[in-house]
Amino acid sequence: MWLMNYITKNSLTSPNAVKGNVNKNDRDGTAVVSSGEHKRLKSCFPYGIVSVPPTGERAVVLPLDDGEVGLGVIANSTELEEGELMLYSKGGASIVLKNDGRVLVNGKELAV
Repeated sequence: MWLMNYITKNSLTSPNAVKGNVNKNDRDGTAVVSSGEHKRLKSCFPYGIVSVPPTGERAVVLPLDDGEVGLGVIANSTELEEGELMLYSKGGASIVLKNDGRVLVNGKELAV
């Protein structure tokens, strides 16, 4: 979300980002259906993080000069506090970094 806000505030022209549903994923990239179909999308992630969005998730697509890029999926609300971080998978695995220094793996505190 911060990336979308930054791009919008710092662009001379409106980026005209769209949201839609992930239709499929393959070697050529992700396809998202909104008012039209956006095919062969490359994804935009922070360095060192890679993910393949599950079919049916709501995603954001941003047009660029040389094509389009998938900015990611729209997060569901969670019970995180401001400043906390969660990594999770479609299968239910999760890692939560808590503000107090605790690390939760699948809901259980990791002993350090």
